Amino acid sequence: MKGFSTQGPDMKRLRRALADEAGFTLLEVLLATLLMTVILAALATVTAQWLPNWNRGIARVQRAERLATGLDRIIADLSVAEQMTVNGDAKAPLFEGAELSVTFLRTALGPSARPGLEFIRLIEKADAQGLALVRERAPFQPMPTDGQIRFVDQVVLIRAPFRVSFAYAGQDGQWQPTWRGQPQLPARIRITVRDGASGQVLAVSGAVIPHITAPAECARAKNPVTCVAAGSRPQQPTKEEQQL
Repeated sequence: MKGFSTQGPDMKRLRRALADEAGFTLLEVLLATLLMTVILAALATVTAQWLPNWNRGIARVQRAERLATGLDRIIADLSVAEQMTVNGDAKAPLFEGAELSVTFLRTALGPSARPGLEFIRLIEKADAQGLALVRERAPFQPMPTDGQIRFVDQVVLIRAPFRVSFAYAGQDGQWQPTWRGQPQLPARIRITVRDGASGQVLAVSGAVIPHITAPAECARAKNPVTCVAAGSRPQQPTKEEQQL
């Protein structure tokens, strides 16, 4: 029996076949690597173009949600404003409305709030991040008509790029930028939301109707309608005042 020769034709053919197979495997690896590189480059390009738009979309959604939450809080507060004076001698209920702020009384809100009323102020302020509409509160206690209220618990409701302004209307439906010293609360309070950059009025703007717009004594009057109407008219001077 002849031995197997490592130098014979059979061995050469075997080596050639193995070399061909090794070369084909290396070519596959190179092609796969090239294909993976192309795919990764394409993904990187698409991601670079798509991710910023995605982030901007997320930011817009978050701003819209914060705006909606802030408006809900404003509407909830203004709709339950109380027709109350700060002391027994005051002639008008506490409601000081301006274009960029409004101060009023409402029932205390929150699990830690004590029963009773509290002062609420919605006012635009500036901080390190720009302009913002904030909500402040203070426990109610009788005080002089010209006394200062020390507000605490400042909470940001709406922040730039949005800005909020207020307007007020009585029973006559005429809008005005301020409401102070009136015998009763405004019949409607308009909340205007604008884009701070363009000044465009946004569709979320609207109006609030306070639940209580009549003095408390009118609830006990024989004719509440006449009582409310009398309270909404300017007081006529007495005969002694006319003679003076």
